[in-house]
Amino acid sequence: MLESAYEECLCHELALRGLRFERQVPIPVEYKDVRLDCGYRADLIVQGAVLLELKAIGSVGPIHEAQLMTYLKLSGCGVGLLLNFGELRLKDGIIRRIVG
Repeated sequence: MLESAYEECLCHELALRGLRFERQVPIPVEYKDVRLDCGYRADLIVQGAVLLELKAIGSVGPIHEAQLMTYLKLSGCGVGLLLNFGELRLKDGIIRRIVG
């Protein structure tokens, strides 16, 4: 399935559980006191605190983890999950990162 289909299903599950979330959240870059739109978007931010980056690929590489860390630092969220639905078992496709 496409990443967008997994996003739609995950949003449905979050809504069923009464969790607050935002989809495709723009993440601006602040440079010299100016907010710049560089095209960064978090797939989901849940409860205003957990950033979810969704993938549907064969395997996650260092570039995907770097993307998650960049989004975490710029968004102010403390916890990030990279969920790769392309893995044979979903639990093998979950990467959790925390920034302080």
